[in-house]
Amino acid sequence: MQTILGANGPIGVELAKELKRNFTSDIRIVSRKPVKVNDIDTTLPADLSVKENAMQAVKGSAIAYFTLRLPMNTALWEQQFLLITRNIIDACKLHGTRLVFFDNTYMYPQDGRILKEDTVFAPVGRKGRVRQAMAEMVLQEMQSGQLEVVICRAPEFYGPGKTQSITNSMIFDNIKKGKKLKLPLSANKKRSLIWTPDASRATAWIGNAADTFGQTWHLPVDESHPTYKELIVLAAEVYERKLQYTVIPKFVFKIGSIFNKQLRELQELLPRYEHDNIFDDSKFRKRFSDFGVTSYREGIEHIREEQRR
Repeated sequence: MQTILGANGPIGVELAKELKRNFTSDIRIVSRKPVKVNDIDTTLPADLSVKENAMQAVKGSAIAYFTLRLPMNTALWEQQFLLITRNIIDACKLHGTRLVFFDNTYMYPQDGRILKEDTVFAPVGRKGRVRQAMAEMVLQEMQSGQLEVVICRAPEFYGPGKTQSITNSMIFDNIKKGKKLKLPLSANKKRSLIWTPDASRATAWIGNAADTFGQTWHLPVDESHPTYKELIVLAAEVYERKLQYTVIPKFVFKIGSIFNKQLRELQELLPRYEHDNIFDDSKFRKRFSDFGVTSYREGIEHIREEQRR
């Protein structure tokens, strides 16, 4: 059996689909309010901050995927994420379960350097420090040899369905609403975005490979690394209409954060939009040369079709 912890977010849902397509029909879905993705999935409601629940969630699993997400709330992250990570690690060690840890890039520097698996952590804010501590906890277990674990790391998402990201909310959601698009800080910095289903598929491939554990892997992106301006030009071609945009400067976000909690939570992520933000996935591409990465055109076409339904 393979278990998805935090299974009803966009990563977990697509992961369950990919596991069923290519790897196993014996899938357990775990979250506070789990919902089957495939008809024959089993479900287990669990608050993973409670150690006994984490133990029960992992029990009997050959592989457990940590895809759990929390609301964008710094205090909640500080209260819950490290506790949940420790509980899952301990549960996997007790039950002899391999752990696939789905990670983000919040702990990386936001200064324009190309991001690689060995890039030194240099988080900007509190959420980044939480993610650094989580990753370091996993790396310690990896180095100790007491747990078979692999880290799958993804940059900012864009994608279909319930995908949540700055790019989706400021660009694609506004296209659907017929509103002017909003770009954070710059239209001319190169970006690496990952198509959400690609992130899930790649995680399944890594989790079911014989030679991937004990390592960190950057998940695959379209290597064109477009600027937001270039992405909007492409979107205009796909949607076959003119798209207007405006660049939101940093001081507007800062003023808005005084009154808006969501903008306040975004403050520590803004530096990445002042610089090129390029994610190196060459290690994955070399190992999984037959993995088909979704191009930006293909992704945007899919979003457009979904919005028309």
